[in-house]
Formats: sequence, C-alpha cells, structure tokens
Amino acid sequence: MKLLITEKPSVAMEFAKVLKVNTQNKGNYYESNGWIITWCVGHLVTMSYPEKYDEKLKQWRLDTLPFMPKEYKYEVIERVKNQFDIVQKLLQREDVTEIYNAGDSGREGEYIQRLVFMMAKPNPNAKIKRVWIDSQTEEEILRGIREAKDESEYDSISDSAYLRAKEDYLIGINFSRLLSIIYGRRLAKTLNQDYIAISVGRVMTCVLGMIVSREREIKNFVKTKYYKVQGTFSNEKGNFTAEWKVNEKSSLYESPLLYNESGFKKEEVAKKFIASLEGKKAVVTEIKKSKQKENAPLLFNLAEIQNQCTKRFKIKPDETLEVIQNLYEKKLVTYPRTDARVLSTAVAKEIGKNLNGLAKNFQDEEIQGFIKKMIEEKYSTNLIKTKYVNDSKITDHYAIIPTGQGFENYKGLSELHKQVYKLIVRRFLAIFYPPAEYNKVNVTVNIEKETFLGNGKVCLKRGFLDVLKPERKDEVKGSSEKSNVLEQEKNESKKDEKENTNLEVLNTLRKNEIVQVQNFELTDSETSPPSRYNSGNLVLAMENAGKLIEEEELREQIKGAGIGTSATRGEIIKKLEKISYIQINTKTQIVTPTQKGDLIYDIVNQAMPDMLNPKLTASWEKGLEMVAKKEIPPNIFMEKLEKYVSSKFDKLVVKM
Repeated sequence: MKLLITEKPSVAMEFAKVLKVNTQNKGNYYESNGWIITWCVGHLVTMSYPEKYDEKLKQWRLDTLPFMPKEYKYEVIERVKNQFDIVQKLLQREDVTEIYNAGDSGREGEYIQRLVFMMAKPNPNAKIKRVWIDSQTEEEILRGIREAKDESEYDSISDSAYLRAKEDYLIGINFSRLLSIIYGRRLAKTLNQDYIAISVGRVMTCVLGMIVSREREIKNFVKTKYYKVQGTFSNEKGNFTAEWKVNEKSSLYESPLLYNESGFKKEEVAKKFIASLEGKKAVVTEIKKSKQKENAPLLFNLAEIQNQCTKRFKIKPDETLEVIQNLYEKKLVTYPRTDARVLSTAVAKEIGKNLNGLAKNFQDEEIQGFIKKMIEEKYSTNLIKTKYVNDSKITDHYAIIPTGQGFENYKGLSELHKQVYKLIVRRFLAIFYPPAEYNKVNVTVNIEKETFLGNGKVCLKRGFLDVLKPERKDEVKGSSEKSNVLEQEKNESKKDEKENTNLEVLNTLRKNEIVQVQNFELTDSETSPPSRYNSGNLVLAMENAGKLIEEEELREQIKGAGIGTSATRGEIIKKLEKISYIQINTKTQIVTPTQKGDLIYDIVNQAMPDMLNPKLTASWEKGLEMVAKKEIPPNIFMEKLEKYVSSKFDKLVVKM
C-alpha cells in the first residue's frame, strides 16, 4: 500500500479524487485502489515548554535562565491528539511500502510533516517520498506524485525549518522571561495593572519597532512652509504653465533665502522675486521631446497581493492569505506562499494551457473582453526572454497566477473571493499586453538668468493599462472597495488631463521663441511627515527589511532577505494586534502602536536595541535561507544562535 499525507482534509479530498480513491471516510482517512490518504490539521506536534524538561522551570526565575537545552523535546498537541494517533497508526502499518509527504510545499509545510514523522516513527521498511507541487490541479497533483523525490532531497529545507523554530523558541522564551522579570512590575504599574508579561519575538519585536519609530517620526515632525513661483506663458496657440527652479546662473544660486531648489523660505522674498521679473522678456531656450514606454508590472507574489488587497478591499494580510489559500485549494490559482514575482522557463513554455482554460471556461464578461482583444490583436504569448521569466529569482515557487482550471468552484465563492481572483487574473493577462506609450515634452523658458520648467505628458497607446486600469463608465456604485479604486482613478485622470492640456501648447513651441508672460502665481507648499503604515504596505516593508519602497521596479531590484517569510508576515501582524501592542483601524487598515506597545518599545530599546533593528532580523532570515540552500551547515547556524543568546543575556544581567 501507498500512504499519502496532506496538511489539510480539503487537500486530502482533492488528492483522493485525482487518484480515484474511495472518499468514504474510514475514520479520518480514505483507503482503496492501493492508496491510503490521510491528513494533518495544521500542526499536530509542537516544541515543549521548559517545564516539560523540569517542573521547576515553570516559574520565571533569573537563576534558571538562559534556557538552552542540549536536546529539544516535542509533544503532540492535545486538542489534535486523535488525528495524530490515526496518522501514526497508518504510518506504522506493515503493509505500507511507500509514504508520500504531500504537505504544503514550503519550509513551514515541511516542518509540520517532519515533526509528525519524527514523533510517529513510521514503518522503517517504507520508503518516504516528497510531493512538491505548485497547484491543486489534477495534472499538477499527478506530476507531483510521479516526480516525487526521496525525502532526503529536502533535508536542508527541513534543517532550516527546525532552526527557525529553535531560534524563535530560544529568543522568545529567554528574553520574554528576562524582560518580564526586570521590567514587568514597573510596566504593570504604569498601565495600572497587577502584572504584565512582556512578550518578545525575533520578528514581531522588530516589526513593533518599525511601527513605533514611524509613529514617533510623525509626532515629532515639524511642518515647514515654503513658497513656489509658477508662471503662466502663452503663444498664439494658447497658455502653458512652468515652475521656477534655481540654476547656477540665477541671482539666487546657493542663496540662504531658499528652502530648496524651487522654494522660498518667506512669502515676502518670493513676492519681491516675482516683482523683479515683471516686464522682462521670456524666451524658450530648450525643448526636449521623447516617447516613453511603460511595461506591465511583474506578477503577484504574496506580499504584493496582500498590499493590493489592503488598498482595494481594506482587509488585513492574514485575511488575504486565507482568501488565496482557499482559491488555491479550489484549484483556481497556484501556490500562494511565494516570494517570487516571475515564472520559471518551464512554466512559461506551457502558459498557453492557463490562457486557454481562462478563455474557454471563465464566464466573466470583463475578462473575456481582455482575452478577445489579445486574440484579435494577435498579442504574443511567448514570455521567454522577457522580464516575467527568470529562473534565478525563483526559490520554492513561481508567482501567483490563475491555473485556468477549477471554474466549477467559482460560482460558490463569496464576492470578495471573486474580486481577489479577478485581481490575480488581470495582473496575469496584463503581461501579455503591449507597453503603454507616452509622448513627453520638457520645455525650458528663461527670463534673463531665471529658469522656468514646463512639462506635459499624454498617453498615446494604453496597452496593458486597458487591463489594469480599464475605463469604467458604467461602474456599479455602492461598493466601498470599488469607490476607493474609482476615486484613485479619477484623480489620476485629472492629472493626465492637465498634463495633456499643457502638452498641446508645449508641442507648438520652437527654440528661441519669445513667449508672452500672462502672470506669476505664488503657491504655498509645506513639508509632509512620513505616512503611517497600513497593514498591507507594512508587509512590503517587512519584505524589504524595514524599507517601505512604493516604486515596484526599484523594490524588485534591491530585494534581499526580508523580515519573516511570505508565509508568516500576516500572522506576525495579527499576533501584535492580538496581544495589544498595535491597533489596526478596521476601515482604513492604518496601523498605530498602543500605549502598551509604545512602552514595550522603550523597554526593548533600553535593554537590547538590536532586537529592533530590521537589518539584524533580516540577517537571521538570510542565515536560514543559506542553510536551506546548503551554503552553511546547520550546526554553524545553531552555534551562532546560542552564542548570541548567551552574550546578550550576560550583558542584560550586568545592567540590572
């Protein structure tokens, strides 16, 4: 017999259907046709708390710290013991000759299954194989089973997973206890409580630091007002606007009267400057015309779509993951817990199957319109040698895309699930569309030695914008998420219209042409504080080691080791909210620290400030990645971890 174990019951059902195994439940497993299929229910096994090593360790005392066991203990989680017993019994059956680990294809999925195998002690004569798949489609499930590799091929990922758990355990147990012993009562007194346990985590404390630091930047920010000068000029074709900017020949070059290169510190100085220009000749000294192309953005990874869903639907990152996980289990999209935003060469060669599935079976008028245009305009579906295919940027999984299957499950989805699915589909279709094309004109107008710069931009060909920003003249009103998107698109439309109007006149100008000065206008400006995080862009900041980079291409270029992983970032934010360190506005998803979180930040900043440093946290994650890639052995990582905990502990005790 062959035994296959999935992470969830719903996934087990899909495998059973594909393998034609009788799905009549025989006590939390299916059996027929030479197969036994069972499942975990998430984690069945966990690391034991210190008191399981020694009852004395139940009390939080300084003389029992730091706690670093030579051998780690694990135990079955009591509430799921019944399912563990079933899985263990099946794993030990003498007639089982092959065991297929079909847990979620990622580090945490590997960890869940390995813990079960470690505790259950499978039949030693059975060969254990790993099924690693990118979607729940029949074709992919069969491929995964057919190409299943020996479990040992994934030992390095398992090593990384075990180390991640030990790292979180050692840092969490030791420093939560230590800081609680030192500062717990003082904190409780401040918050008018009897006692408070301080919770510290390798990742969550760093994220709390990002949120509190940002809030303090905002509160300490002092707005500075400055003044800009804008000129309105004209020729026989009409008016255009241009803004003054200092240059090396200007009378104000490097002047202390300026706030920046285009702003004055004081209104009266700006007015005096305007008066000095009155009656003087304005000449066009330079004209630059260019055509620009803009390609569709890269595909979604989990962080990107979590950010988009927070913007559009005002939902939290963990809710987004839950939605996409559901779409994955219903065979509609590929594996969600991915950091990649590109496809592999192998997938790109077969991408026609995904497109054909959408074209033939997805009954959605808008999406069918996009596909119809692709066919009519004969857009190429060959993605090889484009920026959307890059094997070097893929680790465990490629980007999230529609499978082109599973539409029998689509009708039963909630409206939110449908909207998220269509978001993924539109991002996918956009990469087959041509780039958007723009005409751009930059003009320099000189009034003696003073320079005014004018520019205009107009979209010549919308290209992929037809898919990602379609013109919505008959949009249904009343939906809050749609109104948010519409408002954003409306503002962008006004900006485009203004640039287009400017461009029409700028296009008629000639070098050395004298233009008429209609008027000069003084505009007030002021510096702005940094924006608060929302739950979506907080995930992006975590992915980029504490840097919130809004520009997609730049974000992709500098991407390195992040804070946490795609699978855990949403849960970290959720935990911070659950323990009342942060609060998230339900309507806006804006994240702010609570009083408790603010005080915890001060405690950590005083005791062990490096825990708040995103670069340090990201370096630990990079180390885990290196173990997974076999670039460093697990024992070296563990030695460094234990050394860090010991040295940090010793320094803190000295401070007491």
